[in-house]
Amino acid sequence: MLKTNRKIEKIYYSIGEVAELFEVNASLIRFWEKEFDILKPQKNKKGNRLFTQQDLNNLRIIYHLVKERGYTLQGAKEKLKQNKEDVGKEVEIIESLTRIKEFLMELKHQM
Repeated sequence: MLKTNRKIEKIYYSIGEVAELFEVNASLIRFWEKEFDILKPQKNKKGNRLFTQQDLNNLRIIYHLVKERGYTLQGAKEKLKQNKEDVGKEVEIIESLTRIKEFLMELKHQM
C-alpha cells in the first residue's frame, strides 16, 4: 500500500526515495519508466534519476491503475490515453478518503 501520510516537500527525489514512498523495488520504477510515456524523470551528470513532484503524481496514477485496480500494463496505458485527468482525480479522491479514514480510526482509538 502506498504511504499516503508522508509530506512531500523536496524538489527532487532519488529512485530509492521514490521506491520507499511507493513500497516497491527501484527496478519496478525503472521498468515503469520504460513502459509509460508520462514518466520522464530528469537525470543528473552521473545518470541518477531525479523525480519531480509531477513524476510522483504520475507514478501515483500508474500505481493506482496497476497495483490497486489490477490493470495490465497495456490496459493502464490505454486508460491513461483515454482520460488521464479523470484517473488523477480518482486517485486524489481515494487518497483523501484514506486520510479521513485514518483520522477517524485514530479518533476512535483515542476515545
